[in-house]
Amino acid sequence: MKGIVFFCYMVCALFLFSPIIALVSGPWSYVVSLLGDTLVVQALLISLKSSFISIIIIVVLGLPASYFMARYCFPGKQVLDTVFELPLVLPPAVAGLLLLITFGRNGPIGQYLYRVGIQIPFTFTAVVIAQVFVAAPIFIKSAKSGFQGVDRNLEITAATLGDTPWQTFIKITLPLSWNSILTGIVLAWARALAEFGATIMLAGNLPGKTQTLTLAIYTAMERDMNLSLTIALILILVSFIILTTLKFIGGKRWEEV
Repeated sequence: MKGIVFFCYMVCALFLFSPIIALVSGPWSYVVSLLGDTLVVQALLISLKSSFISIIIIVVLGLPASYFMARYCFPGKQVLDTVFELPLVLPPAVAGLLLLITFGRNGPIGQYLYRVGIQIPFTFTAVVIAQVFVAAPIFIKSAKSGFQGVDRNLEITAATLGDTPWQTFIKITLPLSWNSILTGIVLAWARALAEFGATIMLAGNLPGKTQTLTLAIYTAMERDMNLSLTIALILILVSFIILTTLKFIGGKRWEEV
């Protein structure tokens, strides 16, 4: 039994480590020299700008939504909860298609925006919308878990001592659920940064306008494989930083999300 388990473990480990071994053996001296390439710099700036804007929107809208879902019961809550989590399991291309239909010229929202001169598809705004759509459920799920884990007796005690609901939230609820909220922020930002399918469907792949790092890899492969490796290097470093951050702020908590 032990031998079979160990064999399966080694096969799994070798499979997961093989891309890393291939990456390490790459021509890194040349790859590093490409960090200043226009394609890389533009894609990096667009990715950072769009993902930070997205995470701000996600937190502003998602924090009240997650608190509401964690604390209140109402008819249709399970259905609504499923809708909130649906983008987590939707294929990226399907998510992008739905967004394109929604915000397109004849879409339920897009048609009204077009009437006032606002165009969403194939713009920087479309990049942000795609990122928010796919990443918001991650934050909401994590933050909701944090709010649900707060001992209600502590909140009741604070209320009996004269604190208003807002004061109770700031003094008790928010600090006790902060790890889950911060974990949700980091994971949602990482998901936004790595978004590909929905972005290319709604925003296109326009260099210097809507081309993020993940889209740039797709483009660079047709031009120079080493350029793709350069962009991959950036994303690998970001991923490593994200994992390290999650382990630091949440211990095993992030694994529960």
